Amino acid sequence: MIRLLIRYLYVLIALVLVASCSSTRKIEKAPMVGGLTGEAYMEKVIELSPSWKAVSGKVALNLNMEGQKDAKISATLRLKRGESIQLYVAPLLGIEVARLEITPDGLLAVDRLNKRYVKVSFEELSRLANTELSFNILQSLFLNELFLPGKAQLDVTDAKSFHISLAGEYALLEAKPAKGLSYRFHTSADRGLLEESHIGVLNTPYALNWKYDDFTTLDNRLFPSHMLLSVEGTGKALTLDMKFSRLSVGGDWEGRTQLSSRYQQIELQELLKTLLKQ
Repeated sequence: MIRLLIRYLYVLIALVLVASCSSTRKIEKAPMVGGLTGEAYMEKVIELSPSWKAVSGKVALNLNMEGQKDAKISATLRLKRGESIQLYVAPLLGIEVARLEITPDGLLAVDRLNKRYVKVSFEELSRLANTELSFNILQSLFLNELFLPGKAQLDVTDAKSFHISLAGEYALLEAKPAKGLSYRFHTSADRGLLEESHIGVLNTPYALNWKYDDFTTLDNRLFPSHMLLSVEGTGKALTLDMKFSRLSVGGDWEGRTQLSSRYQQIELQELLKTLLKQ
């Protein structure tokens, strides 16, 4: 089950680590949203984004792929802004058996049981995905914040980079497409909370939806305790349900994993072949 989880997580990561290039787009005749002008509303949404340097918590994962048995597992997620995203699994007496770590340099997958690991740079991942990959966008997806390709974190000066339209109780925010990808965000018109991020591949059915709900107060801000990822266009339904608990802000832990000489490095292709056999 652990190997199946790592396999599907890799598929998701390959889809959501997306192209980086900056863009600007003026708001033209933006509608009033929640009693605010379009630009003022955008500034409100950006200001609601968390400014935390680190966040961690327990997460219950339910990975479902059409035709496969659900993979349910408990893990720990730790994120240090600009440094790393760590997901590690320790089901037996707190003993870690697997770890997935993403940094601005690339991806590290560790198999503790068999003392082996895969380390892949973003250059290699970009070559395999045929697009430039971005740590910052994946980080923003986990932090429930708006993002733009090429920017580490938004500020109110980026408000003009989005086009706003109304869709019922929601404000639809769109950024200019970049490198064949489109970016859309659904926010609640009344509270300005980000409830869905959408990344699509232009002129194809492929897309990633990242939804947020069950907002709770965390460090004086509202933060979703439930996230649902779904991948479209693959021919088979693929979803990852994440329910968070014991969330906390801050913390002092190693942002980069150090492995001893007992671990054997294997090639990405070898790992993928092994996982595909499971």
